[in-house]
Amino acid sequence: MREARVSRETRETRITVYINLDGEGRYDVKTPVGFLTHMLETFARHGGFDLEVEAEGDVHVSHHHTVEDCGIVLGSAFLKALGDKRGIRRFGHAIVPMDEALALCAVDLSGRPLFYYEDKDLRGKITEFDFELIWEFFKGFALESKSTLHIRVIDGRILHHIAEACFKAFAISLKDAVRIEGRGIPSTKGVV
Repeated sequence: MREARVSRETRETRITVYINLDGEGRYDVKTPVGFLTHMLETFARHGGFDLEVEAEGDVHVSHHHTVEDCGIVLGSAFLKALGDKRGIRRFGHAIVPMDEALALCAVDLSGRPLFYYEDKDLRGKITEFDFELIWEFFKGFALESKSTLHIRVIDGRILHHIAEACFKAFAISLKDAVRIEGRGIPSTKGVV
């Protein structure tokens, strides 16, 4: 089974993530940031990953550290669960609508960390959550998982819908990329 548990503790956060890439979309997510909890549950369900997250953070200062560090720890656990990446599809992509919102995500589990994000400079709050923090989450994931990750907001007006479309597209892209299709390493280099 492709699974991993990773913990990280700093002066600002304490986070533990367990992920099973071959799960059924079950989740048990506890963070002090309600919208982040909702997005992580959405990620697990639509990616078909079993996910457990225990997160504490200095949310009295800002949600920033907790959101970013959850992305970092999830990326680290994801990379560890992938192992040597033997047999994976490696690439995944999705375009997902959420009512008036439309988001695109493409991922390459390449071993080369790169993050590209375009949201048309949308800013604002979803309850107490700063919309731009989704950038920090995805960046943390991409760099720690050593993935090339592109996320682009194509359309939308309601920030909740836009963020949810991004997380659903992210989940579906990763579900596609980790799918076992063969036995070899999916690279002419012999390593990913």
